[in-house]
Amino acid sequence: MLALLPLLLVSGCDGEARADASAAQAALRREGAEVLVPERSPLRGRIVVAEVQRRAVEQPITAPGSIEALPDHLARITPPVSGRIDRLHRALGDAVRAGDVLFTLDSSDLSAARGEAAKARDAAAQARRDLDRQQLLFDADIAARKDLEAAQLARSQADSDVRTTQAKLAQLGASDTTGRRLVVRAPLAGRVIEMSAAQGGYWNDINAPLMTIADLSQVSLTAAVPEKDLAQVFVGQRARVRLNAYPDAPREGTVRYLGEVLDPDTRTVKVRLILDNADGRLRPGMFAKVLFAGPSHEAPVVPASALLQSGLFTRVFVERAPGRYAARDVTVGASLGDAVEIVSGLKPGERVVVREGVLLND
Repeated sequence: MLALLPLLLVSGCDGEARADASAAQAALRREGAEVLVPERSPLRGRIVVAEVQRRAVEQPITAPGSIEALPDHLARITPPVSGRIDRLHRALGDAVRAGDVLFTLDSSDLSAARGEAAKARDAAAQARRDLDRQQLLFDADIAARKDLEAAQLARSQADSDVRTTQAKLAQLGASDTTGRRLVVRAPLAGRVIEMSAAQGGYWNDINAPLMTIADLSQVSLTAAVPEKDLAQVFVGQRARVRLNAYPDAPREGTVRYLGEVLDPDTRTVKVRLILDNADGRLRPGMFAKVLFAGPSHEAPVVPASALLQSGLFTRVFVERAPGRYAARDVTVGASLGDAVEIVSGLKPGERVVVREGVLLND
């Protein structure tokens, strides 16, 4: 007997629902294509009608994107010579200013370059003395002119060698003193975001960055815009950025650059925005969704609750007179939160059922 109780309860609930539906249908009358709700019908108080509004509608363009460091705010520090890392002056995550010492390298290559510079200076000094001596001999008619010209040429070549060796040291960022140690300094202010070496280790790949510094006070957001939407994106366009990490804290940005090349595999173009990152919450590699403000146009708008699905068609009930309604098929456009754009089927100023319209539906 107890086993039958749930079935009886379910049957009772279904019976009540059918009874409510039957009562609602009994409170309606149909006159041709219209549905009439009598004045004394209880449905009169449940059905809510509102006027179709006309408002500006934007059709935003959505594209995936990712955060990147600005190229001119990023420095990958590669040692100009190989050698042993004598000391690391900065650790991962440290803030640095332009000119701060990052690390010291003990390099035999640097020692050799400084030795060549010293030899060039000594040779230039000797060439100057030889030229002075030949000038005195030539003035006293003791030396031939060809000996003077040879001394002048040797002096010019020696001076050129000095300039070449000094330029090489300047390119390495080294002073013109003796020694094996090279002091590498930060080219810009920022923070150490990558480090690939340990103190005491040997670094022999002058093409691989030992340390990376980035100024992340501003970051770049690169979005992949589909080819079909490219005509509606332009430099200076406003965009809203919603980050996967902070979905409840959207950011505003402006388009700064449109890519010149279409990716043949994804059929997208890179569009770059610049975002302020004073709080440091935006990190390179983060994913985001970008909504570009689309073209605006005026259109009829109704609450989403006014729409009813009837097979393959979407319909609303239009109020012809108090208590008299007619179903009408409509074409919907952009979704505007709790409202929907009506592309065709309604005009501003018409009144439609926005609540309990399902009671009128067949």
